[in-house]
Amino acid sequence: MTLQRLVLDFRTEELVVHVLYRTQDGPNPGTKARAREVSELVRSGLEDALEGLQGDVAMVGTSGFTQREDIMVASVVRQPKEESVA
Repeated sequence: MTLQRLVLDFRTEELVVHVLYRTQDGPNPGTKARAREVSELVRSGLEDALEGLQGDVAMVGTSGFTQREDIMVASVVRQPKEESVA
């Protein structure tokens, strides 16, 4: 699976996460396995986003005066994860 887009929608009493991803094959909707796979995608996507904010961030779009919407792009350099040796 490949994460394409992660959108966070902060509401009054909840957080709605929209996850767009591509996959060749996988569990059916509504299964626990599918929920686990998507949760892992979200987790890794958020980790990458936070890591990207530590480096250079480019402001690529702005709008508004009293209600503002800014768009930022942060490039993430992926480092290989350490594999545990059993």
